[in-house]
Amino acid sequence: MKALKYLNKYFVKYKWRLLLGVLITVLSKVLILKIPDFVGASLNIVEDYQLNKMNDLSEVKAVLFQNILLIVCVTLLGGFFTFLMRQTIIVMSRMVEFDLKNEIYQQYQRLSINFYKKNRTGDLMNRISEDVSKVRMYFGPVIMYSLNMLISFIIGFSQMYAISPRLTLYTMIPFPILSISIFVLSKQINKRSMVVQQYLSKLTTFNQEFFSGVREVKSYAIETEVISSFDEIANSSKDKNIDLHKVQALFFPLMILLIGVSNIIVLYIGGKQYIAGEIQLGAIGAFVMYVNILTWPVAMVGWVTSMVQQAETSQQRINEFLEQVPEIINNSDITTVIEGTIEFKDVSLTYDDTNITALNKINLVIKKGETLAILGKTGSGKSTIINLISRLYDASEGAVLIDGKNIKDCNLYDVRSQIGFVPQDPFLFSDTIQNNIKFGKEDASEEEIIEAAKKAVIHNNIVNFKEGYKTILGERGVTLSGGQKQRTSIARAIIKNPKILIFDDCLSAVDTETEEQILLNLKQVSSNKTTVIISHRVSSVKKADKIIILEAGKIIQQGVHNQLINEEGYYKELYKQQLLEKEM
Repeated sequence: MKALKYLNKYFVKYKWRLLLGVLITVLSKVLILKIPDFVGASLNIVEDYQLNKMNDLSEVKAVLFQNILLIVCVTLLGGFFTFLMRQTIIVMSRMVEFDLKNEIYQQYQRLSINFYKKNRTGDLMNRISEDVSKVRMYFGPVIMYSLNMLISFIIGFSQMYAISPRLTLYTMIPFPILSISIFVLSKQINKRSMVVQQYLSKLTTFNQEFFSGVREVKSYAIETEVISSFDEIANSSKDKNIDLHKVQALFFPLMILLIGVSNIIVLYIGGKQYIAGEIQLGAIGAFVMYVNILTWPVAMVGWVTSMVQQAETSQQRINEFLEQVPEIINNSDITTVIEGTIEFKDVSLTYDDTNITALNKINLVIKKGETLAILGKTGSGKSTIINLISRLYDASEGAVLIDGKNIKDCNLYDVRSQIGFVPQDPFLFSDTIQNNIKFGKEDASEEEIIEAAKKAVIHNNIVNFKEGYKTILGERGVTLSGGQKQRTSIARAIIKNPKILIFDDCLSAVDTETEEQILLNLKQVSSNKTTVIISHRVSSVKKADKIIILEAGKIIQQGVHNQLINEEGYYKELYKQQLLEKEM
């Protein structure tokens, strides 16, 4: 149970609720375990009357009626306290579940982009849902039934021992066998639970990827192949679950067998003692009731052990992510005022997951209010530059400076809050268009939203939708075309009004006429803002204050449009090619 030690802080946090639950459990068990005493006393009175030890029938009836009332009252009170016990302990487990999910989610927020490149979305979702649910059982049913079992045993065996020490000892004969069986089976449950959770993660990941890529699946007409792959994973998951439940299925029959053996012992040994005159008939009746009342707590030993093993496995998986140290951390709690000057000093970056050197000794200065355009072939390092400006990665060598200060020493959240980023493949949420634009500014007014949409040349498209700005987008913005998604994302960045604007080839899916209109609007929006534009079109970058050409992580050309079209190299060739395409 090493992994579960991580959860001890929640026992401390909810200690008073837990202690109240323990107290209520004790009261409920004390009441319920008084019932065999009343039954035993009633049988003894009947036996005494039959043996002529009591002659007054009315007195016998009065005592029996009194005992019946006591049994009814105790049962009702015991049931009420059992209800309170569940309300106390199970509710506590839900609170822990809430806290743990929040803790994991906050950790997900802190972890760096590199972490998400190495782990699948389905696995992340499974750990915060299925695994947390397994851990929740450890705080709820496990604690509740463990308390039930422990208190029932203490009170029950104490009362049994007071009636007949010898009969009590004989009744306990099956319990060492039970303990050894639990130990052996628990080890198998732990191993098989880990495998089951791993396969559940695979299944969740597969489904998530299928739903996200359903367009491609249908476009290529590969539904049959996808279904076949799903069946293969699902069948493997089913087999692993069956393997686990085969072991778990041994618990209850074993419990019932041992309880049955205990009942036989009670009847045999108790019967011999009764014949010998050592105990009364009521003692045997009480013992049979005690054994059967303790049946459920004993049976719960197996189930509780199974749940603990599954919780251990799940918490172990959760701890793997909770123990991850974010690569990008905020090194300053002091507010950093961002003006917008950016400088790269001998910056190199090698991605550790691929060992590819994306940038190699880059030196670059972008002054406040300037527009930098970056061009280059795929894999030349363009996106890496904007990732460093946003501090999604840290440079392997050299330094990135913001307003003359190392970006690592700036407040991370202040830096990112002053960046408006438009990716080539924008992500839109399954929400209204209005809320997707407001993602850049939560308190934006309707007028601001419309103005931002107009500048992004998306307003006319939106108002033609049936619900206008209230139109609900499908997952990842599937309702919109590629160009509409890009322009909605541009509106989101514009409404934020940041100090730094970054456009990563965000006009690739719009036509030339729309592009020119957007660029004209962006020229007005980006005045006094530091702007970085990545593009494969000369038309998108020709008005930039500075243009750089990247190749294999190095700057091979830099200057302005009029200068570069007169120099032999990548920019001039690209310009001539696109000019020819336009003429054709």
